[in-house]
This record gives sequence, structure tokens and C-alpha cells, in this order.
Amino acid sequence: MRLPGDSVVPTKISSMETKPVRVAPGASVHKRLDQAAAARGLASIEQALHALPAIDEQRVAAVKQRLERGEYKVDPQRVADRMLHLENDLARGNPLNRNPLK
Repeated sequence: MRLPGDSVVPTKISSMETKPVRVAPGASVHKRLDQAAAARGLASIEQALHALPAIDEQRVAAVKQRLERGEYKVDPQRVADRMLHLENDLARGNPLNRNPLK
């Protein structure tokens, strides 16, 4: 018995035999709903990021104090490693895949 929404899909390359297959008409609706939910989630994350200050004033002040006291030491190996990681991430199309502050 054929119902509305049923499709006939060939089961062999030669298309000699066919088998009725029910294609759920709502499947694409669920996919669109999932995409819409993901888009809303990304939009809320983007909005939260825009609400953050561009510069962490407390962190800048703490680094300035450590510089003035001579307590701030730069580890050139760590800087070079982080630059290489960033370069690799950008080359793979995965910018900042890892935590840049590690």
C-alpha cells in the first residue's frame, strides 16, 4: 500500500528492481530546526563575547606592576611554541583550537 510521501528507490545500479521506501517528510524539518537552534546558540555566544571588554584592564595593570618590579620574565621558548601552534591552527583552518593561555 502506497502512502503519500512514499518514494520508490532503486536497489540496484541497473534500476531493474525497485523497492518502495518510506521517506519521512518531517526529516528535513527536524534538520532545519536543529540548524536554527545551533544558529541561535552561536548568536547568543557572539552577543556574550561582544559584551566582554576588549582589554582586561586588571590583567594589564598586574603585568605593568610585575614589569616595574622586574618580576615579569618572558619565556622565549614558550612564545615560539605558541606562535608555531597558532600558525599550524591557522593553516588547518582551526584558529585558536587550543587554549592560547596555556
